Amino acid sequence: MIVTTTAVLEGKPVREYKGIVTGEVIVGANLFRDLFAGIRDIVGGRSGSYEEVLGRARREAIAEMEAEAQRLGGNAVIGVDIDYEVLGSNGTMLMVSCSGTAVVV
Repeated sequence: MIVTTTAVLEGKPVREYKGIVTGEVIVGANLFRDLFAGIRDIVGGRSGSYEEVLGRARREAIAEMEAEAQRLGGNAVIGVDIDYEVLGSNGTMLMVSCSGTAVVV
């Protein structure tokens, strides 16, 4: 399955549009991860634990979107947009959502 943020695939014309497809994943932030991320914010550096969770959530959201495109009979998703939102009363949840257009090329 081809997944791209572009509206066209060079050399692969769209033969059929199948519709909009989405994928959403919501993950909770672990208390210890929050604590260590706060310490890293004070001393500087990157938060590898958060980066790992973000990467996993993004991959899962894209996989969910690909599965929906496949169910519709598509073999590619074009115009993909990926968004990140903080949810929950104290920002304890993170939502990664992606959407695009399922097509046949």
